Amino acid sequence: MEAYLKPKRYINMHLLKQIVLFALPIMAMNILQLLFNAADMIIVGRYSGSHALAAVGATGSLINLLVNLFMGLSVGISVVVARDYGAHRDDDINRSLHTSIAVGIFSGVFVMIVGILFCKPLLAMMGTPVDIIDASALYMRIYFLGIPATMVYNFGAGALRATGDSKRPMYFLTIAGIVNVVLNMFFVVVLGMSVDGVALATTISQYLSAFLVLFTFSKEAGALHFSTKKIKIHKQKLVDIVRIGIPAGLQSTLFSVSNVLIQSAINSFGSTAVAASAAAANIEGIVSTSTTALYNSAITFTGQSMGARDYDRIDETAKVVTVLIFASWILIGGLTVVFGRPLLSIYTTDSEVVELGLMRIKIMMVAYFTAGAMNVYPGLTRAMGYSISPMLSTLFGAVLMRIAWLLTIFKQYPTQAVLFAAYPVTWAISGLGQVLIFFYARKRVREKDRLQEAHDAEATEETLAAE
Repeated sequence: MEAYLKPKRYINMHLLKQIVLFALPIMAMNILQLLFNAADMIIVGRYSGSHALAAVGATGSLINLLVNLFMGLSVGISVVVARDYGAHRDDDINRSLHTSIAVGIFSGVFVMIVGILFCKPLLAMMGTPVDIIDASALYMRIYFLGIPATMVYNFGAGALRATGDSKRPMYFLTIAGIVNVVLNMFFVVVLGMSVDGVALATTISQYLSAFLVLFTFSKEAGALHFSTKKIKIHKQKLVDIVRIGIPAGLQSTLFSVSNVLIQSAINSFGSTAVAASAAAANIEGIVSTSTTALYNSAITFTGQSMGARDYDRIDETAKVVTVLIFASWILIGGLTVVFGRPLLSIYTTDSEVVELGLMRIKIMMVAYFTAGAMNVYPGLTRAMGYSISPMLSTLFGAVLMRIAWLLTIFKQYPTQAVLFAAYPVTWAISGLGQVLIFFYARKRVREKDRLQEAHDAEATEETLAAE
């Protein structure tokens, strides 16, 4: 910790530039994804009404709950490939790539079946308003037809980012997103479809993005060359991916559980509140794009540093992402608050929806930097090989504390403002935990390396003495 607290200089400007250049395409990709999602909601809200908007918005937390466990495997893929890349192990990279594609297909099909079969009962358990539940279920059934493609794209994109390529995943998503918007307009505006048209457009675009990433790999030479003939689950690579990815997926799943509980509470206020929260959450996502980009940056740069055994670079990476967390909160979060009302007005003409949405945005942005710490620092920790402790921090800080908030504070003061306050409070608790876990993991990694160096030196001395 001493080296971290007493650096020769506060921040490595060269590394800052590298991380920014790596993170910007990811951030742009995430913003584009949000804009495309926003287009879905704007089109359905404008042309099919606020009930259709609420129907789509009510599905978000449940979709994340069902998908995130397996989507966490992409984190494991990124860490494993980044380490192999840092250690220049091309054969291992190729085995990881083909294993990840195989796992993506199998897990995607499984999640698709579960989502289609159980979406309506789960929506009912969440207390989804009766006037929108059928439309919500229809949207989810069509949406889940595209989940296998979503898995393949995310797993492939994770492998590309692990090797330092964050631009091509952005290009693929841009193409797919434009197609999504065009199809939205065609299905909803021209053909007069509603939530079914939006879901169908999304599903088609998901398969397009998966095709683009697989086609790119098929044209690559060397470590990232993909061939359908070589699709195989390599046992050791699967173990490495699962060891890191499953805890990451469980963390996301647990986080989604807490969001489902809060969404259930939102549902109790009626479809107007659901629509307002959905629109606001979509706008808030613009801010979260920066933390997602920094999370991926933390995984890639730390993973490569672990492969190269360059532990000082891990410290420098932590400093850089911390500075960028605060910078993005002040800049992007501030702009979101300032322009909240006109942004919400794009989604709907209902003034009540706009005002409720603005209230949520203001509450969320008060301490969003704590959400940054909560989301980004696990990337540093997982890339060092510690994946369970970040999950436990999320379990306590996000899930259990939100449940406690709902059963105590919210029960005593059942207003939407008090409900939304659960987010910044639990972000702060979980974020502090994630920072402390990073320092623990950092210390353990350096201790293990010193022991390994001592063991290697001893073995060398014994070999020389024998000679």
